[in-house]
Amino acid sequence: MTQRVELAAVMDRLAIDALITEYAVTVDDGDWDAYRQLFAPGGRADYRSAGGIEGGFDEIATWLAETMRMFPMRQHVIANRRLDFGTLDQDTGDTAQVQADYLNPMRFAEPPDAAPDDAAPDPNRSTAPDFVCGGRYAFTVLRTHAGWRLRRVVVTEKWRRLPGEGRPPEKTRDS
Repeated sequence: MTQRVELAAVMDRLAIDALITEYAVTVDDGDWDAYRQLFAPGGRADYRSAGGIEGGFDEIATWLAETMRMFPMRQHVIANRRLDFGTLDQDTGDTAQVQADYLNPMRFAEPPDAAPDDAAPDPNRSTAPDFVCGGRYAFTVLRTHAGWRLRRVVVTEKWRRLPGEGRPPEKTRDS
């Protein structure tokens, strides 16, 4: 392999890594226009294993915008990225498969009647997430004229912890 080919492979890996990071940031920040821009034309996503839907990126972005209102605080951690370049329509190197594990803590939104608008934040309220899930992403990425873009995202949720699970019982007056 020549140095030029090796440098190109490193540059592609860095660009794909940045794409995956941008995916997590756009979801966490709720930037659905930016989310849409991460996809190649015809791109799709499948969130069914996490209780979601499967569809085209625009449909998914609309669904996420509505669904994620329940979780105003969310923060993906994407790790253990494994990248393999592939072949699509006889063009070597213009596609890649990325497998990556995720951990995603989220906080449920306060009920609308939880506190008056002018109430100060409660300093005793926990900032710990109410809901945590983890699993694996399978990304298919495609080189386009605009750079690397998502062709397909498949979420495989492996576990979740809901409010009250795995926590010690709260003390009562009798205990």
